[in-house]
Amino acid sequence: MTAFTVTYDYLCPFARIANEAIVDALEAGADYDVTFAPFSLTQVHLEGDDVAVWDQSPADAGRGVLALLWSLVVRDDHPDRFRAWHRTVYDARFEDGADIGDPTVLADVAVSVGLDPKTITDAVASGIPSKRLGAEHSALVEDHAVFGVPTFIAGDEAVFVRLMERHNTEDLDRVVQMVSWANLNEFKRTRVPR
Repeated sequence: MTAFTVTYDYLCPFARIANEAIVDALEAGADYDVTFAPFSLTQVHLEGDDVAVWDQSPADAGRGVLALLWSLVVRDDHPDRFRAWHRTVYDARFEDGADIGDPTVLADVAVSVGLDPKTITDAVASGIPSKRLGAEHSALVEDHAVFGVPTFIAGDEAVFVRLMERHNTEDLDRVVQMVSWANLNEFKRTRVPR
């Protein structure tokens, strides 16, 4: 079994491509042990004196943060529903153009995947998911110098990746195999061939 972590934020289309391919692969029976780790792009773009997004009320924390908080509740309290939740939030954001900072949108996503939105809102209101987001995001930065999504982490190796094609599990397999190849530092196209 291949174990790795992948970062996500529902604001990023490249995170969608990678996370969607992982869900596709897992549903097709891939032998992966995946940890899905939230990473707040809103936090990354704060100024030095700004209050961290996890220290703000969820309503004031900024773009995408509420969806991350809901995702933590689903991931940790309803792991059997997480993949469906994950895919559906990305679809709401990128297919439907929905505001994933709107609790009504998140409640609709929850209901569509068989979850009770009140249970999730109560858990978010407890403040525990905010603390968890702060701890996980900070650990990703401190332990692996993560700066964006999606970042794949295997052991001590962390690689920021941008896949270009949705639902392409062959590309995902290549990435997963290459994560531990530490002799390649950067491989970036000067032009996107599209």
